[in-house]
Amino acid sequence: MAIAQSKITAQGQISVPAEVRRKLGLSPGATIAWEEHDDTIVVRRVGQHSFASVHQALFGASSPTVVKLSTKDGIKKYMQLKHGR
Repeated sequence: MAIAQSKITAQGQISVPAEVRRKLGLSPGATIAWEEHDDTIVVRRVGQHSFASVHQALFGASSPTVVKLSTKDGIKKYMQLKHGR
């Protein structure tokens, strides 16, 4: 069952309907991926982590030349702070 419909412009562009944007949590500048599964095309949201959030997780407020944590430990600490686990 279709959630919504879009028309394709002459340039091959589409508008993502508001219902779909809300369901996928998309905002301006978000990236979506098109995947083929058998005879079906699936549209999904691409990861939400920006370079800035990864940098903050690894280096905190300090300069990137000062490494206080390993990459794995930095990401673990960031995810714990962000998700409260």
